[in-house]
Amino acid sequence: MTVEYSGKGDPARSLALLWRTSERTSRKGRPELSVERIVRAAIDVADAEGLQALSMRRVAERLGVGTMSLYTYVPGKPELFDVMLDTVYGETARPEDAPGGWRGRLEQIARENWALYLRHPWLLQIAATRPVLGPNATAKYDYELRAVDGIGLTDLEMDSVITLITGFVHGAARGAVEAAQAESQTGMTDEQWWAAHAPFLSLIADPGRFPTAARVGQAAGEALNAAYSPEQAFEFGLQRVLDGIEALVSQRARLTSP
Repeated sequence: MTVEYSGKGDPARSLALLWRTSERTSRKGRPELSVERIVRAAIDVADAEGLQALSMRRVAERLGVGTMSLYTYVPGKPELFDVMLDTVYGETARPEDAPGGWRGRLEQIARENWALYLRHPWLLQIAATRPVLGPNATAKYDYELRAVDGIGLTDLEMDSVITLITGFVHGAARGAVEAAQAESQTGMTDEQWWAAHAPFLSLIADPGRFPTAARVGQAAGEALNAAYSPEQAFEFGLQRVLDGIEALVSQRARLTSP
């Protein structure tokens, strides 16, 4: 999987584009263009065809304009990636509160991020270790931090908790997307794959040779009706991550109690 990096564009031009401080208007008599239309077209291409298919030329084709006309509004692909990221970050719901206190708020955040990755799988191909400094990304981060504000954590711990939650979701979503794409990429359903390998399973699932793997593998297969369930992995993992955060919050409360 090819990985792109956010923040590769020219800083001044990227920030101007993200915050729309110098947006140009269409020339009279030309098809109506704007940063918003270009970015939405780019997101549509990435959603439908994957990030590898995205190019300025492909976006121009979708809009029915010449490729060079896009450069009046967007300097290039690096800046376009940043605005695409910031745009979809604006899709996450941000209710004022969620039932269940801080744990419920973090669970809501995790589920919103999970859904975002499933809607836009190409997000997994952009490494955002250098954050997009746009309005939606900033608002999203601020909202997520407020889920754990005032519960006894230090500022660094608050940041680390959000990094832990979003990092877990990123990894779980990658597994879900890969599982969903397996059939189209290999031309074989899970059922077909298992049927093709069934004659050989007795050789590797020998309970005499691999007793624990045979027992656990059979139990998991029967429970999940598959070797792997992305949804089950997400649900189980999310609760264990929240359990760990709860232990930290309880520890901080004990240390600060009189």
